[in-house]
Amino acid sequence: MHIPDGFIPLSHALVYYIMALIIMLKAFKWVFSHLHESRIPLISMLAAAVFALQALNIPIPWGTSGHLLGAAMIAIIFGTPYAGIVVIALVLFIQTFLFGDGGYTAYGANLLAMGIVASYVGYYFFTWTQKITKKLTLAVFFAAWFSIVMASVIIALMLGVAGTFPFKLGLFYMGLYHLIIGVVVEGGISVLVIHFLVTVKPDAVDNPLFKETLI
Repeated sequence: MHIPDGFIPLSHALVYYIMALIIMLKAFKWVFSHLHESRIPLISMLAAAVFALQALNIPIPWGTSGHLLGAAMIAIIFGTPYAGIVVIALVLFIQTFLFGDGGYTAYGANLLAMGIVASYVGYYFFTWTQKITKKLTLAVFFAAWFSIVMASVIIALMLGVAGTFPFKLGLFYMGLYHLIIGVVVEGGISVLVIHFLVTVKPDAVDNPLFKETLI
């Protein structure tokens, strides 16, 4: 899903950088005001896990690549989309500037789609789904699934606006691949990880919904 250098014009890349930076400032404000130092080992461990999972890339025709995200899972665990944004920002930074996975100029675009959109969509879709279904497991699963699909749609839209690929083909392949990845892997892993934390160490999950009942 990472956009390489040259896939979007520099003018577009600058706009995406500015949009991502505005949200990142809010996310870092959350880190300094709400992230207790006792939570740093957990968020670091989850960041390392997300980094490893995202390393498994599947080439996609008329797109970039397909892989897991983990943004929604982290946002749900910490009870705020800002947690997912911060983790994905760090993971993408290491991938981009140390391993060359994703372009330097496209870092803002990648963060906007995979970090910001995925975290917000995943977290709020989770809260909405939980209210309707009253089932935490279903809410986590569908939130993780929907977050990765929406992130892939945003990437396809960026590439379509840039004229890099035909929008309809990019949307079809990016959406289809990540719809499958979301159902088969992203949703399942998110449920398993959160279930493990809630069962073994309930205080590791900040989301108040999990204080009332196990997933």
